[in-house]
Amino acid sequence: MSLNTILYVEDEPDIRTIAQLALETVGGFTLISCASGSEAVAYAQHTTPDLILLDVMMPEMDGPETLRLLRERPNMADVPAIFMTAKVQPSEVAEYLSIGAVDVIAKPFDPLMLAEQINSIWSRTKSQKYK
Repeated sequence: MSLNTILYVEDEPDIRTIAQLALETVGGFTLISCASGSEAVAYAQHTTPDLILLDVMMPEMDGPETLRLLRERPNMADVPAIFMTAKVQPSEVAEYLSIGAVDVIAKPFDPLMLAEQINSIWSRTKSQKYK
């Protein structure tokens, strides 16, 4: 299965715009961009993306809580999720992985490398799944 559609959840408009340009223009992905966890959960009722890309620190509903609620939906239970955060101490990364993320991308990220990072994580995740 190839990676086409990404559900991207980020509350900061500037970061969301940069990532959207990087992923759509450089990466060629279709991006479903949401400004909050609740918006992402509502959107998930209507579609199933190939990948979830989530900010960790958001007001009202943070990334881990958003992922937990998305996982309750049968169509989202197995969609790989990547967290994006400035909080990348080993203990923090271990926590994100333990709650179901396949990887963590550090912020600030390099817009020119973001699509490549995601493709690399996607390839690794898919090869591990089918071993």
